[in-house]
Amino acid sequence: MNLFNYRRRLSHVVHVGNTPLGGPEPIRVQSMNTTSTMDTQASVAQVLRIARAGGEYVRLTTQGTREAENMRAINAGVREAGCNVPLVADVHFNPAVAEVAARYCEKVRINPGNYVDAARKFRHIEYTDEAYQAELQKIEERLVPFLNICRAHHTAVRIGVNHGSLSDRIMSRYGDTPEGIVESCMEFLRICMREQFMDVVISIKASNTVVMVQSMRLLVAQMTREGMDFPVHLGVTEAGEGEDGRIKSAVGIGALLQDGIGDTIRVSLSEAPEREIPVARFLVDYVTTYRREADLPVPSDAQAPAGYDWFRPVRRISARMGEVGGGQVPVVWDDIPVTSAVTANPFTFDADTAEFLRKHPEVVVVSRPRTANRLGEHRALAFALMNLGLQNPLVACQEYAETQLQSLQLKAAADTGVLFIDGLFDGLILQNHTDAIPQEQVRSLAFSILQAARARFTKTEYISCPGCGRTLYDLEGTIARIKAATSHLKGLKIAIMGCIVNGPGEMADADYGYVGAAKGKVSLYKQKTCVEKNIPEEEAVERLLAFIEEDQKAISQDSNNQKQNIQ
Repeated sequence: MNLFNYRRRLSHVVHVGNTPLGGPEPIRVQSMNTTSTMDTQASVAQVLRIARAGGEYVRLTTQGTREAENMRAINAGVREAGCNVPLVADVHFNPAVAEVAARYCEKVRINPGNYVDAARKFRHIEYTDEAYQAELQKIEERLVPFLNICRAHHTAVRIGVNHGSLSDRIMSRYGDTPEGIVESCMEFLRICMREQFMDVVISIKASNTVVMVQSMRLLVAQMTREGMDFPVHLGVTEAGEGEDGRIKSAVGIGALLQDGIGDTIRVSLSEAPEREIPVARFLVDYVTTYRREADLPVPSDAQAPAGYDWFRPVRRISARMGEVGGGQVPVVWDDIPVTSAVTANPFTFDADTAEFLRKHPEVVVVSRPRTANRLGEHRALAFALMNLGLQNPLVACQEYAETQLQSLQLKAAADTGVLFIDGLFDGLILQNHTDAIPQEQVRSLAFSILQAARARFTKTEYISCPGCGRTLYDLEGTIARIKAATSHLKGLKIAIMGCIVNGPGEMADADYGYVGAAKGKVSLYKQKTCVEKNIPEEEAVERLLAFIEEDQKAISQDSNNQKQNIQ
């Protein structure tokens, strides 16, 4: 992997209806219906809206055989309307449903976490090697007939791993780790390879951008080691809605696109699905166009330091200078300090500069790219400091001239989030050289990027799914009510999930959760523990808010008691 200059990863072409992906094909954008798959008319209408917005694939949930069978009618309705967009069936828990859907859709998504394994119950199970191998044999016995049906009907497959729905089997052996996420996928890919079934796309998704990026990097490397070149689908699941959902998606997806990884993407927003498409298209066009056209090589001697692990990066060691460096949370500055910092880039970083910094470890280095290859320059300068053993604090400066806030949000998040996921920088300066966007909004954006990259938390984070035909309540209205009542709570993570597919699993990464349990019923969680089951929907938001308030008071009281005991 070239860490400095853009090269798109090579993959083979996968045939999905009349819209292939991978190889030399353009990076495709897609979305997912929120309609009931049993409502043919509404589903067809929404597919057409997504396609008119520019969506190149549309996914629909198929909870059971009835929904899978009705994909035939939906597919026919879409074709009768003159639209050829490929349809994708989304299957969880039931291999038989996947086998039906494969006859009527251009692609079927299956989830390794629940395709054969039982629904996740957070149990730790001890397996001998023989017992574990027997479980893999069960997977093969169920997967191969499905692949044969797909082969006969020219149906592609998406193996879609979600961090929130890893099986208890994988969790028991590998833990809640990127390595476990990757192995969950590789178990299925190895079967596909043995069966010589190559029309497969892979996705690894998480609401945590760091987990998502690291897992996908590890997957690509593992596939290369095992002689595989399957194309990949990118997405940050449960990204949320509005500004935060867009920034979080741009940080996670942008980090991988910047390094040439990705053949199709979905921006998962808790909004009407057609609104996802322009955001996805903007990200793809921005990253691939500017990175390709402005791919000016950084100095040829640029190299990562020995021991730097791109797959599991840790924070660069730096000295402390006031509020900057020394392991403190990254700072946000509005401008470059006049006296306490020096600006540099890999083209101007020479022996004299290095000697000056060695004598003055308190001086902050501001990385200010001079070309459009911003990521390459930032990395090259950070690595130069590391290779020379210089521990001066390092701050990234990014400059734009945008007139629209959303374009600034997406560009800045895609450009800078990866710097903090990679652990290279101690601070961020965002500058927008127009009067169209107030400086306080630019500053707020910088803090939002750091939070999306899991580098600094300054506000409540909402982990909310985009909704689908499984959603069991008014998702957008519920999100609005919960946000209005909790946005003042600094640093909490609240998950708002439409159903149980990923809901309980994502509770492990959230402080509190609101999960659709049945029609008109909601369950509340503290982390991954259910604290109230099957509450009537009309009472659930108030019960959640009351529980958060009570729990936060208890946590505060415990903290005060501990302080008194220490004194």
